[in-house]
Amino acid sequence: MSKERIQKALARQGLGSRRQIESWIKEGLVQLNGEVIGLGQQVETGDIIMYSGRKIIIRDIQQTLPRVLMYHKPEGEVCTRSDPEGRPTIFDHAPGLKHSRWVAVGRLDINTSGLILLTDDGDLANKLMHPSSQLQREYAVRIMGKASPEQLKKLTNGVQLDDGKGKARFEDIVETTGSDSSPGAPSSFNRWYHVVLMEGRNREVRRMWEAVDLKVSRLMRVRYGSVLMTKSNRPGKFYELEPKDIRELAELAGIEYDSSLKSGVPVKKVFRMQGRKQTTRGGNDRPRSKGPKKTLSSRKKISSNRQKPNNDKRR
Repeated sequence: MSKERIQKALARQGLGSRRQIESWIKEGLVQLNGEVIGLGQQVETGDIIMYSGRKIIIRDIQQTLPRVLMYHKPEGEVCTRSDPEGRPTIFDHAPGLKHSRWVAVGRLDINTSGLILLTDDGDLANKLMHPSSQLQREYAVRIMGKASPEQLKKLTNGVQLDDGKGKARFEDIVETTGSDSSPGAPSSFNRWYHVVLMEGRNREVRRMWEAVDLKVSRLMRVRYGSVLMTKSNRPGKFYELEPKDIRELAELAGIEYDSSLKSGVPVKKVFRMQGRKQTTRGGNDRPRSKGPKKTLSSRKKISSNRQKPNNDKRR
């Protein structure tokens, strides 16, 4: 029977990062089959873990691929598991899991809509979010006013934010106002841009535009790494990634799964990607995104196919 280190097994089941779990083990907070354990302990299928009053049963080890959902988050939802103010969360209507839980890959603030990933593998989630993975995040942004060449240059060269973490910069900026995907007639006041960055600081996109004296009036994430959201991905809906797309996304974060691993998706799958159009290709005419090596500037010709908020329906 296959075994693996307990911190890896618990991270895969979404309990926390490996480093967090190691600290809990050192503090004597984790029990395996009724006994307090130390670092290096291995577990196998069927073992029972107790942590902070929570019972975790180890599922099959390294026999299936992790599951990954793409969710089109609408404005008004929060990314916490529960909200003290009673606001709706992204987990409220997620499909159920046995002996595990969904882990969100990053966050979007309550006023930001768009693509957010959820996985049942905490280790994969941590890799996808870690700065060292250098995964691109692409956003559609509506700006009140028009950015000058000088302002755009500052945003790509780097602007100083007030969080003490150094300058933040966009990898690329493309104006899409007036393209076929623009919502309604072009406005003389508002302008749409697509921007790409490789980190996930709190409200980073909004604060960067504010740093050059421009205000964001709408914000939607449309891509995370190799996963691209399209117009057919409706707000409030979950879409299951296919094994090929999960492998491609994981490889961008430095994880390669054994080729013998099968999909962890149940046979009776309710939340399904609608063919290849909702994954990394987005149609036969859309080139595949390769993450850090593929910048928005090399994808300008396909900007008309990108997802945009609908002003008339959402406002």
